[in-house]
This record gives sequence, structure tokens and C-alpha cells, in this order.
Amino acid sequence: MSRFLAEPSNVWLTGATSGIGEALARQLIREGHSLVVTGRRQSALDELASLDAARVRTAPADTTDTGELARVGSILDSGEPIDIAILNAGTCEYLDIEHFDSELIGRNIDTNVMGTVRSIEQALPRLRRTRRLGRPAALVIVGSSAWWFPFARAEGYGASKAALAYLAHSLRADLAREGIDVFLVSPGFVKTPLTDRNDFPMPFLVTADNAAKRVINGLKKGRHDIEFPRRFTWTLRLLGNLPQALVDRMAAAMARDTSGNQ
Repeated sequence: MSRFLAEPSNVWLTGATSGIGEALARQLIREGHSLVVTGRRQSALDELASLDAARVRTAPADTTDTGELARVGSILDSGEPIDIAILNAGTCEYLDIEHFDSELIGRNIDTNVMGTVRSIEQALPRLRRTRRLGRPAALVIVGSSAWWFPFARAEGYGASKAALAYLAHSLRADLAREGIDVFLVSPGFVKTPLTDRNDFPMPFLVTADNAAKRVINGLKKGRHDIEFPRRFTWTLRLLGNLPQALVDRMAAAMARDTSGNQ
């Protein structure tokens, strides 16, 4: 077992108001951990706080807003030092290649990459404070397995998640000397309000509660790369490791024709 979540811990969780984040919050509360929960909707944060007012504090913020996150930093400093920062806030917008939209790609990058980066900027000083107290500290970045294969329409989303993977692994190398662990979570399809909008089959779809359990179990077991469900992630890795020309043909064959041509 790893050093994390085996005993009551102080956790900062972003993207806590829906999907995997909400499920994580609820399970961590049930397990006796103390949370600072961040999201854009105060009402949803208040609902989480009502589950255990003594151990849950709300810190509303949009992770695309540096000023709002700075205010979250003040809230983090007002309580016990955080042991784990779980950076989960994200979005997903798919591209219609017939109407290429740089703004759409930018929104994926801004929320998924820069939102995470802005959150790391707030988390690191607090995790360093925890390490100075002689306690273990961890940074958890929630990405996706989607970027392992070049899915059509996912140019913005996939690129943002590829960036998060590289970011996490680079941070792991840089922060190792400080004793701050870096975990990367790479889920497959999870049933959330975001995926409910998808208009295509989602193989091996898991519930948000199931995803949260896998994340928490992975942290407890010290799995620095947490990937699930295994049948889906192994399949994607296998496909992604085929010769590039074959990958390109497969990806092109899977792409839908949005031009109206048959």
C-alpha cells in the first residue's frame, strides 16, 4: 500500500460539482477525509458540504480564471495543509472538420491544460509546505486515454489530454527530488454529463462511481499511472502501437463524413 489515503487526509479537489469529481468527493467524504472542493457552481458545492460540514469547505472558482484560483489559494491556506491535490476540472468539445474552429480547440486547451496548470500553480506551494512538515504530498492530474489513438473530431480534446500526460510525467521527474508524488489518471469512457452528449458508441463505459473507486484504489496502491477500464486502455495502447500507416488508415476509416457526400 502507498502512503496516500490510508488514513484521514486533507484533499483539494477541482471539478468537484459533477461527473468523476463529484463521485470522488462523495467517496472521499465517506472514507473520512477532509476536502476543499472547487467548482463553478456554488449550489453543487454547498450540497457536498452538507454531507459533512466539519470536514468539507467550499472554494468556488473557474479554473480558467487566475484571479478566482488565487482566492482559492487563500482558502487552502486558512486550513490544515493539503496532502493531495486532485486536479480534475475539464471539458470536451468535438470539432466539425468542415467548419474548422480554432476557438473550439482553444477552449479545450484553456480548460484542460491551462486550467490544470493554473491549479498546479496554487497547489505546489501548499504541497511544499506539507513536505516541510515531514508529511507525504501528492499531485493528481486527471487526463484521458483518448489521446493514445487519433480519433476523428477529437483534435482539440485529444491534444489537450496528450499535453496533460506529458506535463504530468515531466512534473514527476522534476518533483521527485522534493518528494512530491505525481499521479496521472487516464480513464476511458465514463458516464458523466459531458459524455451524455456524445452521439457515438462508447465501449466499456463505466459509471462515475466506478471511476472514482478505481482512482482512489490506484492512489492507495501507489499506481502512479492509473488507467481504466483495462480492456479499453489495453486495446487503445495496442492500436496506438501499430505501424503509423496502419493507424492512419484505421482512424480515417472510422471518421464520419460530415460533408454530405456518400
